[in-house]
Amino acid sequence: MENRSPYLSFVVASRNDNHGGDMLRRMQMFVNGLISQTNKHRLFCELIFVEWNPPIDKENLKSVLPAVSEQDYLSIRYIVVPNDIHSQIAFSDRIPLFQMIAKNVGIRRAKADFVCCTNIDLLFSDSLFEELKSQRLKEGVFYRANRCDIPKTIYRIQNVEDQLAFCSKHILKRSGKHFRYTNFSDTTGLFFKYKAFQWLLPSLSKLKSLYASGVKDKFNELDFDACGDFTLMSKKDWLKIDGYPELEIYSIHIDSMGVISAAALGMTQVVFAPSACTYHIEHDGGWEFKTPLERINFYTRFPMLEWWAVKEAGLHLLENGRNWNINKPDWGHANRTLEEY
Repeated sequence: MENRSPYLSFVVASRNDNHGGDMLRRMQMFVNGLISQTNKHRLFCELIFVEWNPPIDKENLKSVLPAVSEQDYLSIRYIVVPNDIHSQIAFSDRIPLFQMIAKNVGIRRAKADFVCCTNIDLLFSDSLFEELKSQRLKEGVFYRANRCDIPKTIYRIQNVEDQLAFCSKHILKRSGKHFRYTNFSDTTGLFFKYKAFQWLLPSLSKLKSLYASGVKDKFNELDFDACGDFTLMSKKDWLKIDGYPELEIYSIHIDSMGVISAAALGMTQVVFAPSACTYHIEHDGGWEFKTPLERINFYTRFPMLEWWAVKEAGLHLLENGRNWNINKPDWGHANRTLEEY
């Protein structure tokens, strides 16, 4: 009898409230894509949807998202965090979804040996699934993948194979480190942008590595760009870092704090090759702002971390080989029985 135990748990957080615009359409495309890719590559996985503070006037996610069959290589679990938990958190009246605390709920309940925290508006490239299918993931390593933004005109395409072909040809922006040259703090500059200069990269990277060995250099090698969209490590390692810090604020930069934890506690970063990427569906309401004034208006509505504070504290963690030590032992509401369907 075929072993259907999941090799990998994908963990996402959401609610049926259309946050970010076109949310239902993006979630449906995400689930369909994951069903298709796990079947195509014959890789047993589970998808954990943490349904945080579900709106009382909306259907639950299972009712509106694609279902899996017994023949599929993907199983889906919906774990509900009710309003009575949400309402006990500071600023719960302003922030309807505490994304990173929700992902901790999924991490603690994941059944697979490896856990990928990701988001609900992505498709995964074939090359990325080839990496996962190889089952070469290791403990003591955290894995990152580039995120490629693609236009929302993808909604016109129904077939997953055609969607992936569209994505590969319509990349608007790439976020993330180059897998060979993580010691460059910025991998979008002149030498990376133009092929005519790329032959210099190996020599420049080797030269840089000879003198760049301090804590700041190690910090700059970490791949923070869009790390909330794809950070993968063993469940043992997620438990070792206590998941994401459970700060009762807006979730910006908390995903980066998870990466810092992993590096500070001695785990090795692996960035997948550019082709092994995620494709992110363009939408409103994200971190992109049309004007600086929009950014100010956004930042004044929610309590959140500033990057300089995360960086300063992160350097301290890397220098001392320690964790944030913010979470309680039952982080992810591990001791709470939550509804699952």
